[in-house]
Amino acid sequence: MGLANLVPGISGGTMILAIGLYEQFIAAVADVSRLRFRRSSLQFLAVMAVGLGAAVVIFSGVAVLLVTEYRPVMYALFIGMTLGGAPELWRECRPLRPGTLVAVTVGVAAMAGFASLGGSAPLQATIPVLLLVGAAGASSMILPGISGSYVLLVLGMYDTVIGSLSFSQLKESPVESLSIIVPVVIGAGLGIALLSNLLKALLQRFAAPSHGVLLGLLVGSVLGLYPFQQPVHPELATRTMRKAIVSVVVEHEPVEDVAARVEGVSPEELTALAGPWEGQSKGDLKRAGLTLVRFRPELTEVFGAVLLFLLGFAATRRLGRGSRAAAA
Repeated sequence: MGLANLVPGISGGTMILAIGLYEQFIAAVADVSRLRFRRSSLQFLAVMAVGLGAAVVIFSGVAVLLVTEYRPVMYALFIGMTLGGAPELWRECRPLRPGTLVAVTVGVAAMAGFASLGGSAPLQATIPVLLLVGAAGASSMILPGISGSYVLLVLGMYDTVIGSLSFSQLKESPVESLSIIVPVVIGAGLGIALLSNLLKALLQRFAAPSHGVLLGLLVGSVLGLYPFQQPVHPELATRTMRKAIVSVVVEHEPVEDVAARVEGVSPEELTALAGPWEGQSKGDLKRAGLTLVRFRPELTEVFGAVLLFLLGFAATRRLGRGSRAAAA
């Protein structure tokens, strides 16, 4: 679940659902949020929290790198992993009735609208914004089909929040990282508490339509994950290079000093990269770095994407079958 929530497009809720533990997870979170400290709920959440926390600290930097540097590869894999949870939800929707079909349609339409936002308007990292981002990201984290990191990407806060969680960033700038992490965590706790209780009530009282909406959210979530996209401004797509350009353009640090901190970049190269961005703000640079454009893939790229999709789908299904067999 921790790995899933680090990458845009994969929902931690989808992973929990795929392995047959979703309703137990929702019930456990709802219990704790109501200060009902049952031993089984606490044990379940404690084990999950250890794995989730370790994944976030250890792999957050790698996740940012893979998403920004190998987007077509990772997105194709993410689509497969996300849709791997669909068969489980489909079974929960049976017997299929018109109301359930409407619920599925509503879920798909909601995700289609969300995907159309496209991450084109990054938000400023103020405390109120970070609280809301934490609530939105964590709430979506437990909804199958809606990735917390996908929410961050659409809001333009992915690099800010996920980057601040990496061990290297915590070591390099602990105060700056904690100023982002603390309000996000507080907002996340509030969001999870509210949504878990709502989901628990809906799943108990309106099981089929609720699962129908969740299925629609899951299927619709892949609409924003078209694999064959690339940054319009690749020099701004990675955190390291964008930070270097910001240091030169916005903070007016000497080019030689900044280039010395960036491996493999000479002062002349950095000057050339930073030149077109003179007069732009930090937010403008981040917005430009998030702008994507579709490209026409080669046949080998399409073939590779299909294989990665099948690999991701099979991995999620395999994980689900193994967990259910162990539980039985």
